[in-house]
Amino acid sequence: MNKKYKVIAFDADDTLWVNETYFREAEKGFAKLLSSYETENKIDQELFKLEIENLDLYGYGVKGFMLSMVECALQLSNYKISPKIIHHILQIGKDMLEKPIELLDGVEEVLQALQGKYRLIVATKGDLLDQERKLKKSGLLDYFHHIEVMSEKKEQDYLKLVKHLDITPSELLMIGNSLKSDVLPLINIGSNAIHVPFHTTWAHEKVSEQDAADSNYRTAKSLKEVLSVLL
Repeated sequence: MNKKYKVIAFDADDTLWVNETYFREAEKGFAKLLSSYETENKIDQELFKLEIENLDLYGYGVKGFMLSMVECALQLSNYKISPKIIHHILQIGKDMLEKPIELLDGVEEVLQALQGKYRLIVATKGDLLDQERKLKKSGLLDYFHHIEVMSEKKEQDYLKLVKHLDITPSELLMIGNSLKSDVLPLINIGSNAIHVPFHTTWAHEKVSEQDAADSNYRTAKSLKEVLSVLL
């Protein structure tokens, strides 16, 4: 057991279970619906631009993604899109919300090994209702001391979390797939982080090679590799 850590925080999407893959599938379905108006590449570009513009209003998650898809369809069709296609767009979003939870390899094994040795928490961002639903369907809730659904994952957000947990930053270890959200902010506040990459990363979560190289963090090829650091 690594005694310098009191709390281990896990990101949820693409760390505990599959998530981003479903967004990529939805984008392909959306582009197919609008193929008579624009190319797939142009549709992807315009949708991503709207998603970023709308983050401050809608936050992260499927519901904001649905609204951005509808807005994008209206704009690309010059507001001539049919109600039937709008219905199909909404159905894409509903299908995403109803996806089964696909746990990533080794998740339960890792949580079982760490439970009782550390305080385990989830620190994720997104839509509160959707994240609560996924956690409940995952069957993992009993492993966690605390669930924190954050609107953002920046340095000040993690400092609030550390204060809430009544620990020092150095006593927190974060494990996640996003360098931008789960690793670099932690390093900057004096906490610790392990990067467990997922094969698909949303463009908004990517960081420059220089930013990645300048920070001191561990990388694990899988969640199971984390155990060698902690046990």
